[in-house]
Amino acid sequence: MVVLHPLSDFIDYNCVVNDSSPSYWYQGRCPQSGELLRLPRTALAEAIAYSLMQHLATNNRYSSEGKMYGVLLIELPSGEQKILKAFSGLLNGNSVVEGWVPPIPGREQVVLEETHTLAKLDTIKQELITLKQLPERLQYETRSREFELRLQQMSDRHQVFKNQRHEKRQILCKTLAGEALAVAVEQLNEESRREGIERKQLKRQRAGELQPLQKLISAADTRIRELKQQRKEMSRQLQAQMHAAYTLMNFLGQSLSLQQLIPKGPPTGTGDCCAPKLLHYAATHDFKPLAMAEFWWGSSSTDSHNIQGEFYGACAERCQPLMGFLLSGLSQSESNAEISTTEQTLPIVYEDEWLIVVNKAAGLLSVPGRYFDTQDSVLSRLRQLLPDGTGLTTVHRLDQETSGILLLARDLQTYRQLSQQFQQRQVCKIYEAVLSDLITTDQGMIELPLWGNPQNRPYQQVDWQYGKPSVTHFQVIAGEGKYTRVEFMPQTGRTHQLRVHAADARGLGVPILGDRLYGCRAAASRLHLHARELSFKHPQSGQTLHLQAKTPF
Repeated sequence: MVVLHPLSDFIDYNCVVNDSSPSYWYQGRCPQSGELLRLPRTALAEAIAYSLMQHLATNNRYSSEGKMYGVLLIELPSGEQKILKAFSGLLNGNSVVEGWVPPIPGREQVVLEETHTLAKLDTIKQELITLKQLPERLQYETRSREFELRLQQMSDRHQVFKNQRHEKRQILCKTLAGEALAVAVEQLNEESRREGIERKQLKRQRAGELQPLQKLISAADTRIRELKQQRKEMSRQLQAQMHAAYTLMNFLGQSLSLQQLIPKGPPTGTGDCCAPKLLHYAATHDFKPLAMAEFWWGSSSTDSHNIQGEFYGACAERCQPLMGFLLSGLSQSESNAEISTTEQTLPIVYEDEWLIVVNKAAGLLSVPGRYFDTQDSVLSRLRQLLPDGTGLTTVHRLDQETSGILLLARDLQTYRQLSQQFQQRQVCKIYEAVLSDLITTDQGMIELPLWGNPQNRPYQQVDWQYGKPSVTHFQVIAGEGKYTRVEFMPQTGRTHQLRVHAADARGLGVPILGDRLYGCRAAASRLHLHARELSFKHPQSGQTLHLQAKTPF
């Protein structure tokens, strides 16, 4: 099966590719040495990817299902450069397709068990559908409503009769006496008893008809719960078998299963993404990766928000936790080493015995992530560097791609006092950004409710039903060619607030330069968003601190 492709299949040797700095780095820390390892997405890798997009566009079968595609520029031991391409998951129901990198080994080991399990799961699914559509459910609802209506009508009628009897008793007490009164009252009491008997008979009839139906429905509901638990256990067992069977190799020649790499259990689909497939194939064939690019092609589901033709980085849940291991053994260039060294610097803007303020670099996390390769952060570095670092706590956070002022407290009391200022909106924050196009409004306020879909993290969207209020004031600083430099003054602190308020059509309608997550298509080396100023009251002195960090772009 042909997998290696010459560059001439994708690019014209006479074309000129802009040799700008990489627009993205696939990166992770080596599990053994802790070294930051990187693989760039270069202009050449993007040019190759664009060529692949043109090929996909000419074939309808590639647009019927949306998925990630990837290309990897590699160097053979001979020094010749070739291209590998891959798709995530299955392509038109197939895992092996001519010309594409095959799936990571391991799936074939459990393919029989997977087929078996999937067949059982389909049987369970059909039984669940049958049980949920049980005819007795509709019968019960229909007859129950009919009986309720009859009982209500009877109650209304009996109430009228009861009122009439009450009036008759009052008249009888005034007009009759002795035995005649007793006989007349007894007749009225007998009417009341007959009505009570009529009501009890109707209720018995209702119970006689509905109880058997309810018994069948309860049995069906019990079976549904059993089937769902059975389905969950079968899926869990199959997933565990697949994770134990999937084996990844890195450039040190080490092989580990997904189960070993993510002991707590990787999400469904881990190992089927483009990046792991490409890097594993390169490692097993002694190819040296030079650059990689992944993009979305095809239709997008309503909750994914992926845009056809857009480049995306390693997904946080499935790929990023594997990056450090997959890149291990890949020699880092001098430029990469310089970047790694530069990233270790953490300029301090202000410091005293109660708090510390730093100028966070773009690309650095504010706090450690969940996985081994996302432990590097402002907080973890300061905790290692400072003698009293163990007591440090971040008072707020900046996105990984955002640079600028970050405030940390040295003790719990200071943290609480500063957090209260943030909660009560007593802190003044000013961000500087460059928008990827020109805007016509010089200043104003944006007020849009933001909601993060748990199925599509970290993407935030405007949602008038579930969203939390978010308010941003903005002021244009200057127009810079085809871009616009602006100041943002957020009044709330929602995740990705400024990025969504800039990109959404109901806000400024122009994404921040470099913000591919929210639709920026212009080439940029970073997200052009910087936390420039922060003003707050010192928790001890009460004096206002106004801190600034120069905008680096």
